[in-house]
Amino acid sequence: MKIRSLLLGSVAIAGLTTAGYAADLGVVTSLDVCDELGISGLTISSDQDCLSITGGVTFEYDWGDYSPALTYATFANNTGNVFDQIDNDGGLDSNADVDAWLQFVGTANTDFGPATATIKLISENGTGTSDWTVGIDSAWVGIGDTTVLMAGYKSSIFNVGDDAPLNYLGLFNSSSVNTGVGFATAGAVTGGDVIQVVSNLGNGLTVKGGLEDLGGTAFGSPTLVGVLAYAGDGISAHVSSAIQGGPVGGYKLHAGFTGTWDPVTVVGAASYDDTGYYDVLGSVSATFDMFTLAASGEAASDGMGVGGSVSAKVTDGVTLNLGGRYWTGATDVAQAEAGVSALVTETITLTGAIGVVDGTVGSDFYGKAGLAWAPGGGFTSSISGEVNTLGGYKAVFKAAKTIK
Repeated sequence: MKIRSLLLGSVAIAGLTTAGYAADLGVVTSLDVCDELGISGLTISSDQDCLSITGGVTFEYDWGDYSPALTYATFANNTGNVFDQIDNDGGLDSNADVDAWLQFVGTANTDFGPATATIKLISENGTGTSDWTVGIDSAWVGIGDTTVLMAGYKSSIFNVGDDAPLNYLGLFNSSSVNTGVGFATAGAVTGGDVIQVVSNLGNGLTVKGGLEDLGGTAFGSPTLVGVLAYAGDGISAHVSSAIQGGPVGGYKLHAGFTGTWDPVTVVGAASYDDTGYYDVLGSVSATFDMFTLAASGEAASDGMGVGGSVSAKVTDGVTLNLGGRYWTGATDVAQAEAGVSALVTETITLTGAIGVVDGTVGSDFYGKAGLAWAPGGGFTSSISGEVNTLGGYKAVFKAAKTIK
């Protein structure tokens, strides 16, 4: 690394001191294979390979009286997904969690396009554990330019985007399935050991195909995955399908659309799986001067819900939000909240909110506040607190740093 810096520094000095001859001599200012490949950030290079290093560490500490959570609604077909609120069991609760990851991507140029090898290492350590074992989150190789072949252990190409509701607070069922439309069961298993091909057809159109879960739950019966996606002119959209045979079997479909035509943004999404479970979502927002209006709706096999909000950008740094959402199904639950976000300085943001939740267990009023600090350099930190009329309270401290 020091030799590389000295070489680059010498070239820069030479370029300055011989400016009059630069055009004739054709001074070369790049000696790095990473620069030739267009790779920036934290890198190490050899004669033909560029090794890019990224990573991060996150820390969170929770303290208060917040467990067990009081469940307001259960979305029956999405096993284990509930909407709940911190409760008071009369004793102190705490939790500390440290997560770390480090990713190495080695890239070299070939006649067929860039050839890459990716290794991502992770370590997770929570309260009550002292296991700092480092595991492999992904390990795969790839080659190609407009068409890329990938093989190894990695995430799925199955696209589940373009399905986030636009209103403040979001939607109940959508929130319970990681913000979007979900599935009743895992359906076809995706990711894991894979062989994938991704091809850019031009004009914003991309087609993806692959065999996934090659050595997983349905040994000998891989999952066939196909995706057609488009991005351009303020529009992104996709259709994803996955089907798996064998003793596990199953299939799932996911489609999403996001379109922006100033001042209106529209989102539409749907999912379906082999159990017959369906989940459909639609959302629209419009911005007029300082106000943004948004409305969303969802319908699933086990219920339906709506949500809406009004946001006002009072100044460049202050935004007021008023929102509500409602779900009806096996259980009914409603929520309303008023919040404010204020940029105090370029690096410090204050937030606060008051609200009420009403479900099968009664009404619960709550208040929360937070302070977030982002001084730069990939470092972020925050402290927040919440109290409610159930007698629950919770304080959370977070800190994180990313390596780019």
